[in-house]
Amino acid sequence: MNATRTKTEAEPDRSDRGVGWARALARLALLCVAGAVAAVIAGAGSGEWLILLVGLAGLALAGAGLWWALAHRGVARLCGALLALAAPVGVLVLYAVSGLWLVAVTALALWVAALACARSALRRLRKPHGMRHRSSRPPRRPVLIMNPRSGGGKVGEYGLVERAEALGARVLLLDLDGDPDPVALARRAVAEGADLLGVAGGDGTQALVAGVAAEHGLPFLVLSAGTRNHFAMDLGLDRDDPASGLDALSDGVELRIDLGDVAGRPFVNTVSFGAYAEIVQSPDYREAKTATVLDQLPDLLVGDAVTPLEVQTDDTRIDAPQTLLVSNNPYARADPLGGGRRPRLDGGVLGVIAVRVEGAAQAAELALRGERASSVTTLTSRRVVVDADVELIPVAVDGEALSLPTPVVCRVRHGVLRVRVPRHRPGAPYVAPSVDWRRVVRLALGRSPIRPRTKQEKSHA
Repeated sequence: MNATRTKTEAEPDRSDRGVGWARALARLALLCVAGAVAAVIAGAGSGEWLILLVGLAGLALAGAGLWWALAHRGVARLCGALLALAAPVGVLVLYAVSGLWLVAVTALALWVAALACARSALRRLRKPHGMRHRSSRPPRRPVLIMNPRSGGGKVGEYGLVERAEALGARVLLLDLDGDPDPVALARRAVAEGADLLGVAGGDGTQALVAGVAAEHGLPFLVLSAGTRNHFAMDLGLDRDDPASGLDALSDGVELRIDLGDVAGRPFVNTVSFGAYAEIVQSPDYREAKTATVLDQLPDLLVGDAVTPLEVQTDDTRIDAPQTLLVSNNPYARADPLGGGRRPRLDGGVLGVIAVRVEGAAQAAELALRGERASSVTTLTSRRVVVDADVELIPVAVDGEALSLPTPVVCRVRHGVLRVRVPRHRPGAPYVAPSVDWRRVVRLALGRSPIRPRTKQEKSHA
């Protein structure tokens, strides 16, 4: 008898076990969905099903009220704000008085459980697709450019200068009392023999220095010393401990990622056009963001303060979006300003999110359907051209307010940036939170869960 057995004969393949668990979770997800539907039917069976539908109506009214609060001033704004607050509160009170709160809570809990199981099932089918990295020798002459005021003074709070110099790095502080030019500092460092460029500062400063690093083929290092640190988050860095990024100097690996380009200027995160770009131009925005937004939005949403834009992507034309966001690789969901994540930074495409809400009805639909609403367009493209009937349009590049001549061309420079990150970092490849229920059903029925690629995905493969 042959004692040698193949891997398949000896034990189930790990991928097979993963599919088995995924199938079980998919079936549990569908069971939870059925339970949620049954709970709603039970409530409807008591003759009070209309009250259950009030919850959806309340959410729609809240969205419409929010629209009126943002798009108008004076009494209309006050009434809209009251409606946005009163609608959900009224629904909760109605459910409690009618005795249907238990039905609503049960259905909601089962739906949340269904989403959790479905996402977990699809996650188990994904190959560990984290951005590819390779080992590389530690730099001998690293130069780090630091903004001492960034993030409320994180450079001083975490002792980044002292820690970096202890590891052999040369530190250059931006002269914020003069006219700081991180590009000039980076170019001078390269001319003096730097073999790595790094930044402790905001995403805008990071992008400018990253452009110099890419131009000279040098590794680039990020310290999460900014305010939001979106780029650092998508690289998997610890945003709560900027100093941990210095581990990359002694024990790091290298990622090859993309770099965005807008009118010849590099960006690592996003380029914004329309309402947001108009708002950040205001000198009061930094000191009073909420007040500035509320003051300007009515004119931008329903007035003529915003310049009409014409947008052309690889395959699609978008007419007059109120807000347009172009990102260096797409976000998993259409909410980058709300903490969205990019699953990877090396896909070779730009993400495009365009929004146009033309009234309370569309605002209500947006509240109900989120990113799937008809007022939201999401797609990917290698090239995006933004044009208008004026010579200059406001643009926000990684949060920095600029005015650029039209047409404004956004491109992605695939794999040009060598980013050095710590070998061990807390971040993990982010899995898109949206659920493809057709895949879940196929998986639960024992069929192939592979989703056919769309025409657009094939074109970018």
